[in-house]
Amino acid sequence: MEEVGVSLSDQHSKHIKEYMGKVHFGYLITMCDEAEEGCPTTFPGMGRRLHWLFEDPSAFMGSEDEKLAKFREVRDQIEQRIKTWLAKAQDK
Repeated sequence: MEEVGVSLSDQHSKHIKEYMGKVHFGYLITMCDEAEEGCPTTFPGMGRRLHWLFEDPSAFMGSEDEKLAKFREVRDQIEQRIKTWLAKAQDK
């Protein structure tokens, strides 16, 4: 992510309980089938649920260079999907 100017140094995984009843989520977007199956179908403060299926780059088999290329590919696909989604939302 730092390659594209995004620092994740202060980020960490958080349990959903950290947000329950404290934050309104306009959207819940899952990006793999495992997350789609494992995330609660509803919870307080959630608006619309979307499922955007992307290949899991951590499951990709290959050399270190090939694995890195796969992570970059999926990162870029996610970025494009977000940009397209936001552009459509602005047109409405």
